Amino acid sequence: MDKMLVLIKPDAVERGYIGRIMTRIEEKGIKLVAIKMVHLNRKKAEELYSPHKEKPFFGGLVDFITASPIVAMVAEGPSVIQQIRKLMGSTNCAEAEPGTIRGDLGISIQNNLIHGSDSAESAKREIAVFFTDQEIAHYTRALDKWLFPSEARV
Repeated sequence: MDKMLVLIKPDAVERGYIGRIMTRIEEKGIKLVAIKMVHLNRKKAEELYSPHKEKPFFGGLVDFITASPIVAMVAEGPSVIQQIRKLMGSTNCAEAEPGTIRGDLGISIQNNLIHGSDSAESAKREIAVFFTDQEIAHYTRALDKWLFPSEARV
């Protein structure tokens, strides 16, 4: 099964959308295997956004993600990165499709509610910023055989 990091960003936390966003992910059938609320310090934020270090918006990203608590999660499932990124919608909320998290709830390109790893490589690096292997649960839900029948036979 694939894994990815999902962050509920400060604007979503402040607006009271933690439950709504988690519910949308779970309603899709995606399993959450690790969850924690944290208030990132600058060092951890810079580690998270290190691929953008030389870009002009890096400082703004770090300032934003450290402004208030966030909820960090590890999501697991077949093609989970593609599924959640589609559920999230376009980074620019003004361009996000209705029915997506950003399309329905988002306001701007920076304050866009949610972050999700964009590749397996990014997911591995980003998950390690927030979670140890021991903090990630390993379990099978009863409904997994119905949602992912081909995975259950493996």
